Amino acid sequence: MIVCVIPLDPKVLEEGEIMNGNILITGANLVLPTGIKQGDLRITAGVISEISTEKRLESNDDEMIYDAAGLHVMPGAIDPQVHFREPGQEYKEDLRTGSAAAASGGITSFLDMPNNKPSATTLESIQAKIDSANKKCITNFGFFIGATTDNVEELQRAVGKPGQGISHPGICGIKIFMGSSTGDLLVYEVEHLTNIFSNTAGLIAVHAEDENRLNERFEDFKDRRDIAAHAEWRDDIAALNATKLAVGMAKEFSHRLHVLHLTSGIEADYLAELSEAERELITTEVLPQHLTFDETDVSREGVRLQMNPPIRYKKDRETLWNRLLDGTIACIATDHAPHILADKAKGWPNAPSGMPGVETSMPVMLTHARNGKCSIEQVAYWMSTKVAEIYQMVGKGKLEVGMDGDVVIVDMETPIVVDDANTWSTVGWNPYHGTELFGWPNLTIVAGTPVFERNEYTGPKGKCLVKPGEVGSPLVMMPWD
Repeated sequence: MIVCVIPLDPKVLEEGEIMNGNILITGANLVLPTGIKQGDLRITAGVISEISTEKRLESNDDEMIYDAAGLHVMPGAIDPQVHFREPGQEYKEDLRTGSAAAASGGITSFLDMPNNKPSATTLESIQAKIDSANKKCITNFGFFIGATTDNVEELQRAVGKPGQGISHPGICGIKIFMGSSTGDLLVYEVEHLTNIFSNTAGLIAVHAEDENRLNERFEDFKDRRDIAAHAEWRDDIAALNATKLAVGMAKEFSHRLHVLHLTSGIEADYLAELSEAERELITTEVLPQHLTFDETDVSREGVRLQMNPPIRYKKDRETLWNRLLDGTIACIATDHAPHILADKAKGWPNAPSGMPGVETSMPVMLTHARNGKCSIEQVAYWMSTKVAEIYQMVGKGKLEVGMDGDVVIVDMETPIVVDDANTWSTVGWNPYHGTELFGWPNLTIVAGTPVFERNEYTGPKGKCLVKPGEVGSPLVMMPWD
């Protein structure tokens, strides 16, 4: 039996002693589906085996004990939208560094996008990413296959045909870029979209921006050099047009649709008009960036906050919060899309769009909770429970007996100031640099195995506790017909 106290000192652990998937967490504030209750939680062989809020659980001889008094235990966050840049741009990020960054932020599972070099548009290219993740990751993982104008047969191999959905461990759905962003994937003509929606099963996730409108309007903005031009060019009408088109396709062909990174108030209000049955078919997400920043932050920080679709205006931020709280917006993602600062320094319009996000998304949202914008229980629901439901993940998203032992232990009382020097992402910077946040993970656990810790011994950057590939597996998701 390994007895650990807060903070967990890695020096007391012998090699292999944290790898059996057995851990007893005691005295914690457990964020359960029924609310926050003080108690103990046991994970045995990687699966939650006991939860007690009535009496203290007795320890077993073959498990680590972690005293979590005063801390909150939450289901591990699931980030359904990251760009870990492998293959082709490993100088920005790869699956090893991206997974470590995710673990440092309390994210125990991620879904990675296909706009790589070359783009991941075949079943074989996705399998290559899964094989690499098995060797490099310390979290669970899944991958989107990218849609092109002529790869429907490959999409069918990955997710199936209408009425004949296929489930491959590690494959989560189809990604369509309806507006040009980073990478060379782009599908926006109605003919090609109809072909994809009508001839595939699975979940389709869309980057919704109207490519025709973007092309038409760029001439009016291309000579400007101020960052405000970005949101003015990629305006909310461009977003709304594409979202309406995708929703119309989903309704016409009864196809499961997920609208990625919602940014505008008018889109959120439009989606609020969907019926209850339509919301089962069509879901959407929002990013912490769009719930936190507005035009004043973009003006101050410049291209660090440049992304597609853009960070918009205070009124949009307020509407997004309202629609998240009323259930129109279902979950939270990060769109972690790292670029090196040398490229960002090129300024608008030449700087690439995107920013890191996996390391700070949970602390950002828990800081919002601490400040009264939402509750800790809602953060757990939006960042874990609902994501698992949307993607039909097996064994993920809740602190319940029988669920996988993917949990995070967070400190809601001790603030840490975000510092670029402490980042785990390869690019070495974070958009929240200089911001004081609460809710940092003290311990991230995947399948009952501690993979990352942060305490007085490690300092604010924290420390990985396992080697690449030792923990983590392809996510299993039920098929969508």
